[in-house]
Amino acid sequence: MRGTGVALITPFKKDLSIDFDALGRIIDHCITGGIEYLVALGTTGESVTLTKEEKKDVYAFIAKHTNGRVPLVAGLGGNSTSEVLETIQHFDFTPFDAILSVSPYYNKPTQEGIFQHYMKVQEICPIPIILYNVPGRTGSNMTASTTLRLANASEKFAAVKEASGNPEQFMDLLNEKPADFDIISGDDNLTLPFIAMGMSGVISVIGQAYPQKFSTMVRLGLDGKFEEARQIHYQLYQLMKGIFIEGNPGGVKYVMSKMGLCENVVRLPLAPISSASEALLDEWMKGV
Repeated sequence: MRGTGVALITPFKKDLSIDFDALGRIIDHCITGGIEYLVALGTTGESVTLTKEEKKDVYAFIAKHTNGRVPLVAGLGGNSTSEVLETIQHFDFTPFDAILSVSPYYNKPTQEGIFQHYMKVQEICPIPIILYNVPGRTGSNMTASTTLRLANASEKFAAVKEASGNPEQFMDLLNEKPADFDIISGDDNLTLPFIAMGMSGVISVIGQAYPQKFSTMVRLGLDGKFEEARQIHYQLYQLMKGIFIEGNPGGVKYVMSKMGLCENVVRLPLAPISSASEALLDEWMKGV
């Protein structure tokens, strides 16, 4: 999980059905652009608005269309431990290299509850697990001590996607983590500075719109070529922030629709971004 992973959107047609032709174009766009791996049905994929059958269809399509060209990560998480375990028990792991599993949301569990949740997941998950800490969505922060406790408790835990935005928490993780446990950025605009701290890469949103530029920036950073990487960072900087003005994935879907990769369609309760935000993104796209 070193380098650039992309949290794929789920493109929809105007009638709100899944646009598999567009999904295929996006996968090819990402792989041709040089990303290192793909993440299916993370938060950016609007997974909470898909039915169980739709999720199966999306997982299967991504696996078939990718056809082993890059590693695949499956988004498998939730706020009910028993439901997550049931999903894992009936999941076809054959084409996947790891799962990305978000810290339980809405319930606001204690750190002990988060730890016990993940320990149950690792008991039955047959492939490596990437923990996912995103307090802005889950309503609770998985502390560095809990993440480190998990990293030392089981070899199943391969990495954490850390999206707390807290540099001190990142540094605590990087300073104390086991050697074979990776810290992955969950924030596009912070990726380069966090690579300088020692992170191994990113699971990105903007990377599926600009895979060549973004993955090149990440590789340059990992190679210690920060002057070259910084030039790309600032070319993309406004967009990296701007696509989240009205939440995710509304912004990136608009940008990708302007590129002809998909329709500018999200499912409720998400809504398309406003015309004012569209104008800002239009302006920032000119500089990339």
